[in-house]
Amino acid sequence: MASVVYDHVTRLYPGNTEPSVSDLCLDVKDGEFMILVGPSGCGKSTTLRMLAGLEEVNRGRIFIGNQDMTTEQPKNRDIAMVFQNYALYPYMSVAANMGFALKIAGVPKDEIRRKVEETAEILDLTDLLNRKPQALSGGQRQRVAMGRAIVRQPKVFLMDEPLSNLDAKLRAQTRTQIANLQRTLGVTTLYVTHDQTEALTMGDRIAVLNFGVLQQCGTPSELYNHPRNVFVAGFIGSPSMNLGTYALYEDRIQIGDGSIALPREMTRKLTGFTDNKIILGFRPEAAHLSFADDPESFKLLVRNVENLGADGYVYGNVLTGGADTTTPNLLGDQMTTIRVTPRELPKVGDVINIRIDQSTMHLFAPSTGLCLN
Repeated sequence: MASVVYDHVTRLYPGNTEPSVSDLCLDVKDGEFMILVGPSGCGKSTTLRMLAGLEEVNRGRIFIGNQDMTTEQPKNRDIAMVFQNYALYPYMSVAANMGFALKIAGVPKDEIRRKVEETAEILDLTDLLNRKPQALSGGQRQRVAMGRAIVRQPKVFLMDEPLSNLDAKLRAQTRTQIANLQRTLGVTTLYVTHDQTEALTMGDRIAVLNFGVLQQCGTPSELYNHPRNVFVAGFIGSPSMNLGTYALYEDRIQIGDGSIALPREMTRKLTGFTDNKIILGFRPEAAHLSFADDPESFKLLVRNVENLGADGYVYGNVLTGGADTTTPNLLGDQMTTIRVTPRELPKVGDVINIRIDQSTMHLFAPSTGLCLN
């Protein structure tokens, strides 16, 4: 086991003007489960591949433990990688696939058999050791790919979207198995995903990337409750945070026909903020239905509703200039999402009043996108 450090690492592909990863500084502790998350093309897989030695580092250094591995060959880095497409040899049995890397390394057959059997027991693959990959389900193939990495007992596990080929139910089951397995083995792990649920439920910490730049790194709770900027706020969470730019008048934010007061502690933090616009963010669960003459509410034209059994979601547009639904005046075309109990679900076309829990509001500067509170 070992820690991993990215020290001002940059990767610029030939022919590109902008780096895929720019000045990345990231410290992964020994035994930590670090999630790398972000939209497609943000540089998360490149970050993983540089650690594996599959991509060149143009600037900066990468450390595994206390050793500088920036220019070392992949075979000298003592890492194991689990890919999205499993990468199993179709003509080999499960046992042969799992022990192949040890065979190439010249490990004695008895030791290979012992390590494969121990790993198969951990992954519940003992009864499948003599099967070929084509006789396995997607989840079983993924466990074989993980077993091949585990038998090597590397310093670091690298996982590049290993669950993306599985169906929703199997993905939920397998992510729990991976998280439990990582905690049992205690091996430093970097896990790339674009899935919100995987990011929030599996890792010790999450590193959010966008356009190759690290936006924020912290625990799932820190990123969900205290996003550093608008991008992190809108990216982390499903459904995502409601974000909109509204007029700010002293200590009140104008939302359509309604307005909401800023809590006193927020007003003090905005001292010196002279712009008359502000980005307001709030989670779907941080708002609730209110009554028509509530002075701290705004109106929403319901466009869609979802009944998920335990929860209900309302999607709508903020109204301005009255509540005439035949020719509504909408404040932009951006949808606002509110979580309610299923018994409170309105009908499509209804106009409802929404009140935000002021203590959970997030305020961002339009000029920089940075959080103000």
